[in-house]
Amino acid sequence: MATTTTPPVLTDRALNRATLARQLLLRRAPRSEVSVAGAVRHLVGLQAQNVKPPYVAVAARLADFDPEELSSLMSERAVARMVTMRSTIHAHTADDCLALRPLFQAGGPDRELRTFQARGGLDGVDVERLATIARELVEEEPRTMKELREALLGHWPQADPASLAVAARCTLPLVQVTPRGLWGRSGQVRLTTVERWFGRPVGPAASAEDAVLRYLAAFGPASVKDMQTWSGLTRMRDAFVRLRPRLLVFRDERGTELFDLPDAPRPAADSPAPPRFLPEYDNLLLSHADRRRVVLDPAHAARTWQGNQSFPVFLLDGFLAGTWRLTEEKAAATLTVRPFGPPTAAQRSELAAEAERTLTTLAPAAASHDVRFDDAF
Repeated sequence: MATTTTPPVLTDRALNRATLARQLLLRRAPRSEVSVAGAVRHLVGLQAQNVKPPYVAVAARLADFDPEELSSLMSERAVARMVTMRSTIHAHTADDCLALRPLFQAGGPDRELRTFQARGGLDGVDVERLATIARELVEEEPRTMKELREALLGHWPQADPASLAVAARCTLPLVQVTPRGLWGRSGQVRLTTVERWFGRPVGPAASAEDAVLRYLAAFGPASVKDMQTWSGLTRMRDAFVRLRPRLLVFRDERGTELFDLPDAPRPAADSPAPPRFLPEYDNLLLSHADRRRVVLDPAHAARTWQGNQSFPVFLLDGFLAGTWRLTEEKAAATLTVRPFGPPTAAQRSELAAEAERTLTTLAPAAASHDVRFDDAF
């Protein structure tokens, strides 16, 4: 008779340390081990809703990081910003832009398009024809969303202008062209196709199994629902079933089945976790259905948002512990730390040191750096 082995349990703290290790947040990765492009690929992209978050994300994870390095990768078209997982903007390597967008199409852009269609803004619009016209427009020259709206409105004057531009972004794999996204530069969001930007065709699409393995490498151990939350895709259980012989199986404290790569790091639950300052929308906080591995107190999560805007956050002992703000006025740069509760004297000292390091990386030209604590708990 076959015996059934009960999977070992990973506590929330053990999951925290494992995830931080995958995220390069237990220690900054030496440049001899991980390049900037390698980090972008390993993390399966960086949240890029705004210009600065990708730079803040890498600064928290790599040693000796200069923001110009990531900026140069964007200038050289080795990294680009585009809509992928969950229909949100991420900075990806060129290879991932071409392979991941078709995989995540159903989990984000298609769903967003259906939402706009349900609202009636695209009534009477032939979406396939719209995609053809929009492709011709953006490949002729990069266009802003406003320019796309105005051009497409000439073909469908009865349609909602905003819906027309969103439909173009959802149906076509569009990248934001530089100088948008470059460090210390400004520029409108202008779009062209990935084919035109990289000079290569889209695809082949990454497989569901490849996506699962890369997700576990960056965010595991994790459940099927965790992976679906991260990707926006549904019905991913079959991919896990096919991979099961190659994976380890655990359970969390609540009995949820978790999967992991056999050779992935799972440090001891009491491993030291230094403070880290993360950008708004960092995927560490958005890529699991159960976020208790990073957010011990659910009330804290609510304090990291105002409306649709996420605040930059920081970790203490590996867990969400507060928000922060960087202000730059003339020659002075100030980082204000807002803990959710009183840190110990040792934690306060560690936070101040990490804040100074963050200032040195993100505002190197400032004549003065100031770290302040807002203790309105």
